[in-house]
Amino acid sequence: MFEELAQRFEDSVRGLKGEASISEGNVDSALKDVRRALLDADVSLPVVKSFIAEVREKALGADVVRGVSPDQQFIKLVHEELVEVMGGANAPLAKAEQSPTVVLMAGLQGAGKTTATAKLGLHLKEQGRRALLVAADTYRPAAIDQLQTLGQQIDVEVFSLGADAKPEAIAEAGLAKGREEGFDTVIVDTAGRLQIDTSMMEEMVRIRSAVAPDEVLLVVDSMIGQEAADLTRSFHEQVGITGAVLTKMDGDSRGGAALSIRKVSGAPIKFIGTGEKVEALQPFHPERMASRILGMGDVLTLVEKAQKEVEIADVEKMQRKLQEASFDFSDFVKQMRLIKRMGSLGGLMKMIPGMNKIDDGMLKQGEAQLKRIEAMIGSMTVQERENPDLLASQPSRRRRIAKGSGHQPAEVDKMLADFQKMRGFMQQMSRGGGMPGMPGMPGMGGMPGMGGMPGMPGMGGMPGMGGGGGGRPGKKMKPAKKRKGFGEL
Repeated sequence: MFEELAQRFEDSVRGLKGEASISEGNVDSALKDVRRALLDADVSLPVVKSFIAEVREKALGADVVRGVSPDQQFIKLVHEELVEVMGGANAPLAKAEQSPTVVLMAGLQGAGKTTATAKLGLHLKEQGRRALLVAADTYRPAAIDQLQTLGQQIDVEVFSLGADAKPEAIAEAGLAKGREEGFDTVIVDTAGRLQIDTSMMEEMVRIRSAVAPDEVLLVVDSMIGQEAADLTRSFHEQVGITGAVLTKMDGDSRGGAALSIRKVSGAPIKFIGTGEKVEALQPFHPERMASRILGMGDVLTLVEKAQKEVEIADVEKMQRKLQEASFDFSDFVKQMRLIKRMGSLGGLMKMIPGMNKIDDGMLKQGEAQLKRIEAMIGSMTVQERENPDLLASQPSRRRRIAKGSGHQPAEVDKMLADFQKMRGFMQQMSRGGGMPGMPGMPGMGGMPGMGGMPGMPGMGGMPGMGGGGGGRPGKKMKPAKKRKGFGEL
């Protein structure tokens, strides 16, 4: 997300590099590029004007800090203003004093309300809350069935009166059920509507009156750009919204909606949808999003993703294996599957500071290589997976694996050699006190800078995008203790 906008921001700062200080001339030149970048990102024009004016005023009035270059100071000011435009801080979901908390989902047709409703239900379940999903979309064919199917997948109850009942009656009955049966949150899915559809808007007002929601969340397709501003204004004036959910953020490379909604309505963005899977919903953090837009990564979200997928006991077990250099192919496969659960390799990589410059072609190459490695490991016996040294001394085993996986023996040999190097590197890193995050992926050298990511639980054996030693370039590592087997390859 935001790839295009991040690149344009980077281009705008280049003119300030090498300057002795921020002046009216060079800041106006940089802001001209920023203005163009925001407009190209489909940000609403009034929002762009306000943003530029604020940054200009702060830049020209900023105190000169010794040791901070003009380009760094400018980026800092832009980052602060981006955070401010998007709301300043994370706005958590409301929680009523007396249960249940009622959340009303609204938005245009095709924005993804039903899916967002299920995603929110799962998010609350993971927080230990008991949510009831209410299917009040009686217009779209199979909308009720879709919500019921999603509810079964995530084990969250769905209430429905069928397609013949009035939406406001369904919402009211769902709320009554929530109160009677001790649900702490009731989420009402409503039909999509058009801004010009007066009757549908009036129906939305009736639903709101029937259930008196604590939250009215406007579900917005992030790809609509500056239209998000008009949409938000229209819904806010007629229905009154308290927050927004941005969907399809994984497909939005511009970011106009994220920068327009808060400024126009005053209501915060509370969640973003980052994929089609029902687990792909994240709380919205303006500071983290601003860092992504400026190509600074988002390590905190990456860590949260890892913590969500990994048990502490697994982390401790993996750390012991790393220290003992007993990390095997079964562990490697577990790590690869962990990555897949967390999201695409490309999406994860771009959360790491400095990794936004990795082109998509290289990321696709990395993902393809992972598939090839997984195929090779899939052709191994259980004994070979758990004792990789067997393969070094017996070429016949390697030939069998190559044939079974559809690869050349030389490819298997290289994969094994790379695996040994990676294992030795991880052993050294783990003995140094920190869990290495991305030590290197077998078969994918040549992408330096991906050494260790301290504090990433369970990511010790994660096949990363490195191979170059990462961490501290220039510092010579102690040679790994020679182990019998792979040194012969």
